[in-house]
Amino acid sequence: MLTTHPEVMGVDALAAKIRKIPHWPQEGILFHDITPVLQDPRYFRLLVDLLVYRYMDARIDVVAGLDARGFIIGAALAYQLNVGFVPIRKQGKLPFTTVAESYALEYGKATIEMHTDAVKPGSRVLLVDDLVATGGTMMAGIKLIQRLGAEVVEAAAILEFTDLNGGHIIRNEGVSLFTLYQNEGSIHSA
Repeated sequence: MLTTHPEVMGVDALAAKIRKIPHWPQEGILFHDITPVLQDPRYFRLLVDLLVYRYMDARIDVVAGLDARGFIIGAALAYQLNVGFVPIRKQGKLPFTTVAESYALEYGKATIEMHTDAVKPGSRVLLVDDLVATGGTMMAGIKLIQRLGAEVVEAAAILEFTDLNGGHIIRNEGVSLFTLYQNEGSIHSA
């Protein structure tokens, strides 16, 4: 059973700490930069603590983090949960035998990979990234984990863009998705 975090006014402060950068990496995109959260030890601790509280009783075997911001959050979370960490990387970055999954981004295409021995059949995996937009990256990670016979207990992120369909796509595939907050605003209108 997953533990729901208590209503904490810190989630709003965490959301406010995320920097918005218009027209990056391309025209029309409003990029949400989590580095201010990571740079401030109080906010970084708040982020990790909120996730630890949610998953501390979930019997997670391993945390998988999506390249690249999911590595930062996922590794800290795995350490606190006393479980292993698995990186899911961009194509061509892992040295051992891999499985790959291609997907569409909101502004392009990409492929991610993970080692074939990264998770074991039946393992309970928590998949982590910084945000969910179109859902492509998260769904590709879910497919890789499932292809290796493991169970995605939940997918988790800081932010879900409600003006895009990613969260809906993930939930429609039967995977639980938890985000600390949701908002519209992936598209820059001015």
